[in-house]
Amino acid sequence: MDRKTYELVGPDYPGNREQDIRDPSLGWIISFMFLIALLGPFSIVMLRKAMVIDYKLTFPGGTATALMINSLHGKTESDLAGFYFNFSPSYVGFGLISPHIVNWSVFLGSVISCGFLWPFISAQAGHWYPDNLSNSDFRGLYGYKVFIAISIILGDGLYNLVKIFVVIGREFCNMQSKQLDIPVQALEDDESLEQLTDEKLQTEVFLKDSIPSWFAASGYIVLAAISTATVPIIFPQLKWYLVLFCYFLAPAIAFCNSYGMGLTNLNLAPTYGKVALFAFASLVGSDGGVIAGLAACGIIMSIACSTADLMQDFKSGYLTLSSPRSMFVAQLIGLVLGCVIAPLTLWLFWTAFDIGDPDGEYKAPFAIMFREMAILGIEGFSALPLHCLELCCAAFFLALAVCLLKDVTPANVSRFIPMPMAMALPFYIGAYFGVDMFIGTVILFVWQKLNREEADGYAVAMASGLICGDGVWSIPSAVLSILGINPPICMSFKPSSVSG
Repeated sequence: MDRKTYELVGPDYPGNREQDIRDPSLGWIISFMFLIALLGPFSIVMLRKAMVIDYKLTFPGGTATALMINSLHGKTESDLAGFYFNFSPSYVGFGLISPHIVNWSVFLGSVISCGFLWPFISAQAGHWYPDNLSNSDFRGLYGYKVFIAISIILGDGLYNLVKIFVVIGREFCNMQSKQLDIPVQALEDDESLEQLTDEKLQTEVFLKDSIPSWFAASGYIVLAAISTATVPIIFPQLKWYLVLFCYFLAPAIAFCNSYGMGLTNLNLAPTYGKVALFAFASLVGSDGGVIAGLAACGIIMSIACSTADLMQDFKSGYLTLSSPRSMFVAQLIGLVLGCVIAPLTLWLFWTAFDIGDPDGEYKAPFAIMFREMAILGIEGFSALPLHCLELCCAAFFLALAVCLLKDVTPANVSRFIPMPMAMALPFYIGAYFGVDMFIGTVILFVWQKLNREEADGYAVAMASGLICGDGVWSIPSAVLSILGINPPICMSFKPSSVSG
C-alpha cells in the first residue's frame, strides 16, 4: 500500500493497521460498486405508485424534464418551449412547481432554524461546545444542524412509511380495489374534464407496464444476500451482520430521501450517509471503526441516491406516458456503466495526481472530512455537543406529532399545517433556497389571483425555463471560473452590528 493511501484511511486507530487495509485497486473498487449499487432500484420500486399517484409528489426536477420532453414532442405544449433559456435561479422555479404548503413549510423552517434556533445555539458557544471549532465539525453547531434535521426527516418519513403499509394492509384485508386514501393534494373542484382524462390515461399507462412486486422483492433479497456475504471480504472491519443491518435500514432511508426529494427536489443522500458513517463507526469502535463507518456510508448513500433518482425518473415517465419498466431497466443499465466508469475515473486521477495532499492541487476535502467524522464516531454519541441528543429526540417526536395532527384534523385546517419533511431541509442546508422557493410561491399565488387559467397553463413552463436556464448557465459560469474571471458586482447582507 502506498503512503497516501495509508494516510487517508488513518494509521492512528487500531483496526486500521496497514495489513488490514487493502490497496485501492481497480478490481476491488469495481467489485464493491457492483455489490452496493444495484440494490437501490429494487428497494423502492414497489412504492412508486404511492409516491407518484397517491401522494402526488411533485418531484420538481422530474416535472420540468417531462414538460421539456412534451414540449419538444407534443402538439399542445410546443408553444411553451420558449422559456428554456431564461437565466434565472432554479429554486424560484421549484417554488412555482411545488405546492404552496411545501414552499410555506420550507420558508417556515428557514425562519425557525436560521432566524431563532441557530442564533440561540451559537450564543452558547463556549458553554455547550468549544467556540474555536470549524464550520464542519460535528462537535459544534454543525452537529446540531445535521442531527436535528435528520431527526425531523426520519420522524416524518417513518410516519408516512408506516402509514402507507397500514393503509395497504387495510385495503388488502377488505379486498377492495380502490386507490389508497392518502393523497397530499386533492384535485381542485374546478378541474376540467380534459385534465381528469389526461390523469386517468397517465395512471393507466403508469400502472399497466409495471414491475412485479415479487420480482423487486426477490431481486433486493438476492442482491442483499450476495453483498452481505462478499462485502466483508473487501472490508473485514465491516462484519456480515452489520452489512445485513444496513440492508434492513436502507429501504426506510431510501423512502425518506425520495419523499423529501419529491417535495423539494433536494437529494439528501450524503446527509444520510454521514449519519450512517457516524453510527456504524460508533458500533464498531476503535477496532476498525473508521473503515467500517466509511464502507457503511457508501452502502447507505448509494441506495438512497439511486432510489431518489429513480423516483424522479418515474415522475417524468408518468407525465410523458413512458413505460415505468423501461425507466427501471434504463436505471439499471446506467448503474452498471457507472460501476465501471466511476472507478476508472478515480483510478486515472489516483495514478496521475497526489490525491489527498493538503498542499497539492487535489486535496480531496470530502475524503478527509468523512474520515474525521468516522474518527469522531468512534468516540460515540458522547462526542456530540451538549443537549444535541435531547434536541434530536424532541425534533423526532415533534415531527411525528405534526404528521398525526395533519391526519386527524379536518381538511380545511390541515392544509395550513406545515410539513415537517419540508421544514427540516433548511435546518441543514440553510435558508437561501427557502427564500427563493417562497418567492416562487408568492409569484404563483398572485398570478393565480390575477388569472387562474393562465397561471395553471404557464406556471410549470415558466418554472421549467428558470430551472433549465439556470442549468445551462452553469456551463459558461464554470468556464469563467476556470479563467479566473470574477463577477463585476457582489452583494452581501450582514447584521447592522457588523461593520464593513
